[in-house]
Amino acid sequence: MPELPEVEYAARIARAACAGKTIATVRALHPSQQRALPDDHAQSLAGDVVVAIARRGKHQLFHLGSGRTLHVHFRMTGDWRVGSCDTPPHRVTRVLFEFADGTQLALDDSRALATVTLHEAGIDPCPALGPDATDDRFDAAWLQAQLTGRRTPIKSALLDQRVVAGIGNIYASEALWYARVDPRRLGYRLTPRQCVAIVAGVKRAMHRALAHPERYYGAEGISAAVRFNAYDREGKGCRRCRTPVSRIVQAGRSSYFCRECQR
Repeated sequence: MPELPEVEYAARIARAACAGKTIATVRALHPSQQRALPDDHAQSLAGDVVVAIARRGKHQLFHLGSGRTLHVHFRMTGDWRVGSCDTPPHRVTRVLFEFADGTQLALDDSRALATVTLHEAGIDPCPALGPDATDDRFDAAWLQAQLTGRRTPIKSALLDQRVVAGIGNIYASEALWYARVDPRRLGYRLTPRQCVAIVAGVKRAMHRALAHPERYYGAEGISAAVRFNAYDREGKGCRRCRTPVSRIVQAGRSSYFCRECQR
């Protein structure tokens, strides 16, 4: 699933493609998207203007001139494709935005899990989200307060979007590698010093990823094993101590860590 840096990259694409433009038509082309964006909602968008495009965690928010908000969530495999209105939809195009200037923005998604939903003015599309992983509000005091009494592993806690928005499996592993914290350590057992290290690790992982915020396999074909310090590096030497990186399964997801550095 795309995480904060990849969604930020996508938001930049959408921003460049349609910010300030007038919507001509919006079409949901797959039953799952039609349930999320019914025909009457899609038709009501004609003539509205895309004022700005923001990102919160893994979510994209299209703020419209009418005061309404389009909420876009890529889920597993969603992505944007920019073209002109005379370009036919691809086989995996699920939602198609066409603008008055003849350009289009297509939401392509091979699994058809991505969603686009319309929210009336004054409605927050993401009310349960915690502070963004890049936000100053996400600090050690906030993290420790969220972990008080929690007997879940810290890796799982970081995936809870109510604790911090934008982190998924990849950057949770990276953040904990930077922090030198074992992903299995229970939240309530973390010390204030470890919370400081984890927040710093999250910020560092995000800062590095946002410098090159393409998908996990980048534009130059850089593999995850090369791009990351822990994620997808099972058996490869830790970049700090050369101990082979370990992989375990937590809640059905792979966690990568160094048994020497992350005790």
